[in-house]
Amino acid sequence: MKSKRNLLLFLFVCAAVALLPAQSNYRVIPVPNGGTISGTVKWSGPMPRPLEFPVIKDPQICDPESKKTVDLERLIVGSQGGVADTIVYLKNITSGKAFDLPEPRRHLDQVHCHYVPHILLVPQDAVLQMQSSDATLHTVHMEGAATFNLPFPFTHQVTSRTMSTAGLVHIQCNGGHVWMNADMMVAPHPYYAVTDESGKFEFTGVPPGTYEIVAWHEGWSVVGKEQVYDVLSQRKVDRPMFTQPKNWEKSVTVTGSQTSVVNFVISNK
Repeated sequence: MKSKRNLLLFLFVCAAVALLPAQSNYRVIPVPNGGTISGTVKWSGPMPRPLEFPVIKDPQICDPESKKTVDLERLIVGSQGGVADTIVYLKNITSGKAFDLPEPRRHLDQVHCHYVPHILLVPQDAVLQMQSSDATLHTVHMEGAATFNLPFPFTHQVTSRTMSTAGLVHIQCNGGHVWMNADMMVAPHPYYAVTDESGKFEFTGVPPGTYEIVAWHEGWSVVGKEQVYDVLSQRKVDRPMFTQPKNWEKSVTVTGSQTSVVNFVISNK
């Protein structure tokens, strides 16, 4: 199992590196005739079974409704088929407007043993603020473009870190709450978005030109489990292991002061 975990970690790091845009220095310039890109990410076909995991620790905090299981939050599809928590970004843009990514996605909380929000979006060289609202020990363990292992033994104590490297970061709890998972994109330019509950996204102030636009999803299947050691309970517990992220790419041409529409359809195929 350890070799399988190492292989999946290697593949995750490779995926994170592959997501890094080709440019290293994004330039902020005036965009007086910027266009808009809007669209949706929608689900097609039968829905996979919901991914749930048994609550094996701190049920009074993690499972206040006594459901015995928690949702792993890997695939959220709305009533009209929109897929939430998909990261959409422009792949080959080197200059444009100043950063204006949404503030709420650079603040991480730990609530009822869930990371909130599940998908974070932090500008490169900006600060990620983290806290826990749970009266139990959590950790924020990061792998990928950032590597931190930060304990949160006290509620509402804010810890901050600067995200200096662009790319993908996977987050999990090493405090025994093995179902806790989230992903963070550290963005090297402002043309990144996370789809809302209806699957919608939008970029404004895009310089005219032709771009590759990418929809990225963390993946929604469990491929197995790995045994990890919970130091506090002094026992081994099973952590779910997920499939690799998925990408879809399209080309889009932006003209001055006009709106270009790009829609993605994703499925289990």
